[in-house]
Amino acid sequence: MKLLRNYILTEFFTAFIFCVLSLIFVILLGRGLVQMADLIFNKDVDIVLIAKLLFYSFPYLLTFIIPISVLVATLLSFGKLSLDNEIMAIRTSGISIVKIVSPLVVAVLILCLSSFVLSDRVASASLHAYRRLLTQIGIESPQAALEEGVFIKKFKNFVIFIYEMDKNKLKGIRVYQPQEGKPTRTIIAQKGELVSVPQMNMVMLKLIHGVSDEPDPKDPAKLYKLNFRTYNLPLNISSVKQAQEVSKKPKDMMISELRDEIDRLGKEGIQATYPLSAEIHNKIAVAFSSLAFLLIGIPLGITTRRNEKSISFGISLGLMTLYWLLLIGGKTLAQKGLAPPFIALQFSNLVIGGAGLFLFYRLAKN
Repeated sequence: MKLLRNYILTEFFTAFIFCVLSLIFVILLGRGLVQMADLIFNKDVDIVLIAKLLFYSFPYLLTFIIPISVLVATLLSFGKLSLDNEIMAIRTSGISIVKIVSPLVVAVLILCLSSFVLSDRVASASLHAYRRLLTQIGIESPQAALEEGVFIKKFKNFVIFIYEMDKNKLKGIRVYQPQEGKPTRTIIAQKGELVSVPQMNMVMLKLIHGVSDEPDPKDPAKLYKLNFRTYNLPLNISSVKQAQEVSKKPKDMMISELRDEIDRLGKEGIQATYPLSAEIHNKIAVAFSSLAFLLIGIPLGITTRRNEKSISFGISLGLMTLYWLLLIGGKTLAQKGLAPPFIALQFSNLVIGGAGLFLFYRLAKN
């Protein structure tokens, strides 16, 4: 029995580690490395800061990678055991399917508890550090916060549109300054340059060859056109003066902090129970989703009797899509107070895990 237990655990965790590494590689290759290369080569951001961004993003990504990997690994390992008729041989020898999978259920339960600690403690802190670092990059390398061809609203009081960018060199710039009760002020320049002044928490936009709207001294409500060779426009970033001052979002908070925030806001007469409780139960639901995926993956892996990775990945994709739709829908209902947070967020685990238990019960009876 010990030999059999070790064999099944080895099969599962070999596939699990393979899936985790594969997903990390796909995410890095598909999105991370492309974005990082853009920040390094096109926007001149320090490579050390980029490495830190990658490091801080890993814990949060792992909270999603682990459940997906558990599902795929379960389908692969039990599909292989079934295809090789090893499951049939084990059951013929008088060993029940429950005894076969019990050690694996315990192992995945331990993995769920570890994922909960990862989600609550490590991922929350790393997400906040990630946002702080992004703010620091925005101050030290403001071009990282800019993108050509879109309306940029990250700088206070201004909306900026840039046609072309080459690091901190800009071409075709339009700056809009909405003014309440007055016409929107517009500045148009052929070229420009971003100059960062970190010690003053300021970004200077140096505009070259253009025209600006200026208030008429006789009637400030009216604007007149002014041609210029150079025009230095200070961009106000006082709302993010220091990276370490970035306030925590609910996702950045640990469960204990979320509960303290609920109590604090409640004392101030602010009803924040539903949205913050939804975040608490979201962390719990995602952490324990691995157990639900294991429960449904075992019977599906055995009954499909296929070991092709494409089949397993296809089933995984369908189940994951269903799971996240239920989870997102439940979170929306909980945030709006339309359903109790625990039930709304755990509904996805109950559906997937319940279906798995039903299929497992039918399999054990046969």
